[in-house]
Amino acid sequence: MKNNILLFLLLSLFANGQVNRFYYDYKYISDSTNKADVKSDVMLLDIDKNGSKYYSREKFVSDSTAKADIAKQMKGGFGGSINIKKNIKPGMIFTSVTKTYPDYKVSLSERIGTTTYKITEDQKPEWKILSEKQKIGEYNTQKATATYGGREWIAWFSTDIPFQDGPYKFYGLPGLIVKLEDKTGSHIMTLVANKKTTMSSEEDVQLPGVTMIGLGGKDIEVTKKQFKKAWKDYQTDPTKDMKQTMSTLPPGAVVRMKNQDGKDIDTNEMYKNIEKKAKEDMQKNNNRIEPDLYK
Repeated sequence: MKNNILLFLLLSLFANGQVNRFYYDYKYISDSTNKADVKSDVMLLDIDKNGSKYYSREKFVSDSTAKADIAKQMKGGFGGSINIKKNIKPGMIFTSVTKTYPDYKVSLSERIGTTTYKITEDQKPEWKILSEKQKIGEYNTQKATATYGGREWIAWFSTDIPFQDGPYKFYGLPGLIVKLEDKTGSHIMTLVANKKTTMSSEEDVQLPGVTMIGLGGKDIEVTKKQFKKAWKDYQTDPTKDMKQTMSTLPPGAVVRMKNQDGKDIDTNEMYKNIEKKAKEDMQKNNNRIEPDLYK
């Protein structure tokens, strides 16, 4: 009876063009050599009748603020230059996952440097459902395990929530995944809240003739093999995409570059700074959620 009432409410919700938004507390260790440094983010899983999207709330807020600033400047007019302010914090998660129903076609959007790639998933989690049960928060859950993406995973799902979905690329259990963790404890996602909301069809802000660096651009669709090559190229030269982007700017475009102290720098110094930071980030971010994707 409880599930029937919930299902009725969900159908009513979808009919009104709304979504169920599930909030996951994501704790992760990005550097395997420093396990005491546990980072965290709030990840959103938005589910409607067509599918779901999993993404970082912090990045969503950052992008929304930046787009609002651009729209305001465009409305007021600008004389050939525009200021883009993004609150990008160290360790911000740029990854997002989209699933389409009813076939559960999965695609991952992942950023390398300033370029975001879209990779269609060709594998699915093969679950082993176990008899063990436990209460997590307000939900009655059951245990399942799977090997996926180079890690062994433990999931706790609840049939109280009739969605065969979950965080990241995971789905296919007879209920929503309430908690997911790998066996090393490096990546743990726990459902902490949910609400009904209206999903706005916010369009990306585009400036004619200007390439948007890291904001509002279209994802480049690639295969896993092509993504791995792009990752190897980035490891060799982290400035490659930036150089290509700069070459596409229209004649006369003014690009002002500053260092961390706010002082103007030239292009060569900018590239050196990018390369240094990228190599530091790669060294610290060596414990990715899906290691097989980077081999």
